[in-house]
Amino acid sequence: MPDGAYARGAVPDSGLQVAVIGLADERAGELPKAYVVKQKGHEGLTEAEVKEFVAGKVAVYKQLAHVEFVESVPKSAAGKILRKQLRQMEAERAAAAKAD
Repeated sequence: MPDGAYARGAVPDSGLQVAVIGLADERAGELPKAYVVKQKGHEGLTEAEVKEFVAGKVAVYKQLAHVEFVESVPKSAAGKILRKQLRQMEAERAAAAKAD
């Protein structure tokens, strides 16, 4: 999430874990997808609230196309977000969808 992205109460600020990757898109090239870990007390946070909040903070081409709520964001031992694992997970999903 961009700086200042926690100013509104709908998106909690303490310890919020978010990872964003680009998903391939024929028309746009890539579209941003966010993986969000909900915090205790904010279980009611919705995809629409996250998208709306981010839309007010970033340029149109950076607005989120997709939001997925996850139990955890993959991180290295040093605490860096492992976006490569998220991309791999999306590639596996795409392959499974093609197989169906």
